[in-house]
Amino acid sequence: MTKYDVIIIGSGPGGYVAAIRCAQLGMKAAIVEKNPTLGGTCLNVGCIPSKALLDSSEHVSKANKEFAEHGIGVGKVTVDFGQMIKRKNGVVKANVDGIDFLMKKNNIDVLRGMGSFVDKNTIKVTHNKKSTQYEAESVIIATGSEPANLPFIRLDGKQIITSTEALSLPAIPKSMAIIGGGIIGVEMGSVYSRLGTDVTVYEYAPSLASSMDVDLSRELKRVLTKQGITFHLNTSVTGVEKKGKKVAIAATQKGKEIHQEVDICLVAVGRKPYTASLGLEVIGVSCDDRGRIEVDENLRTSAENVFAIGDVIKGAMLAHKAEEEGVLVAEYMAGQRPHIHYDRIPNVAYTWPEAAGVGKTEQEIKEDNIPYKAGKFPYKALGRARASMDLDGFIKILSHKETDEILGVHIIGARAADMIMEGVLALEYRASAEDIARMSHPHPTYSEGFKEACLAATENRPLHM
Repeated sequence: MTKYDVIIIGSGPGGYVAAIRCAQLGMKAAIVEKNPTLGGTCLNVGCIPSKALLDSSEHVSKANKEFAEHGIGVGKVTVDFGQMIKRKNGVVKANVDGIDFLMKKNNIDVLRGMGSFVDKNTIKVTHNKKSTQYEAESVIIATGSEPANLPFIRLDGKQIITSTEALSLPAIPKSMAIIGGGIIGVEMGSVYSRLGTDVTVYEYAPSLASSMDVDLSRELKRVLTKQGITFHLNTSVTGVEKKGKKVAIAATQKGKEIHQEVDICLVAVGRKPYTASLGLEVIGVSCDDRGRIEVDENLRTSAENVFAIGDVIKGAMLAHKAEEEGVLVAEYMAGQRPHIHYDRIPNVAYTWPEAAGVGKTEQEIKEDNIPYKAGKFPYKALGRARASMDLDGFIKILSHKETDEILGVHIIGARAADMIMEGVLALEYRASAEDIARMSHPHPTYSEGFKEACLAATENRPLHM
């Protein structure tokens, strides 16, 4: 029986990064993957393909709405959806091939098949009805998550679909209902709305992307409504039924019934941990009431040599969170003392404009009774935003009223996904709003708005508003 220092089950961002860090630290590592390609949900049917389609559809939107203003004439804009999907598949393949390369570069064995526990030190890998057992000093569970569903909805993968199928539809639908106004819902809604689909989003909560700061949620709804998406918030979907070539949606909003027929219904009500067939009961590892594996502060399960990371444990289901946890476990097993500040992990919606936040939201600060100051600066006051015609959005800084330490940063606007890193750094080094306000920011850039928002939070003295 082949023996490894560590076996990682799952090759998504958490799993493959954990494997690489273990190898860098001198461990003999292997990674188990049940699917034909490495990379997990993120690279294959999540982060990467969705961003490819978001970028392609944004080009369509700009060609339709902005090129003429720039003096660019393109005539009637047409969409070759087949080519768009082909490009998306090419982007995915390039990234997946990159993971294959990294496994070879770091001498990590890839074990193809479904992994499960025989005991806490033995992993069985089953492929094509044949099983092979491997011994491991330690095991990291990194099996990720899968789309969740509502009990009364019967998915068929064609008309009633999840985000997986939404990434590879055979044609652009004329109409689409999206159940769920979280990150997945608003991103996929953006893609198809830009391509000409009549998109309606049904959300049970009173706001979109409810984990984000309430001001971001409001602005996100405003700009996406302006782009043509219809939203029903505080709405409970009560029925989804196929009727020939249509899907009938039934919902209630404050006692009022809503009925709609669409070509496609996308169910985007979140994701759930994927732990099927692992055999956790064999090693005495338990899950909480939401199916998440229970771990301690070092991400160790109740089996002392078994760890779990990413979507299978509590916390935000984010690829970059899983990566940090993979590094933490690898370094902990090597005798180091790593740490993760979970409140400094950013969250991003890749709509256009993008929305991103890190640290405490204003509602959380109020709930904790923390004295605070808020500074906000609109994109429309930025020269760079005017030049690029990206006027929607703002940058919001929340700082402690007494110490001026930055507590939260929330941005909606062009390149928010990249700019949020200034907020992450500010939180990590416990910077004050004045610290950032006194740093030179290049002109003309979107980042000037970050400085201006800090000025607004510090002394309510932005220079350009």
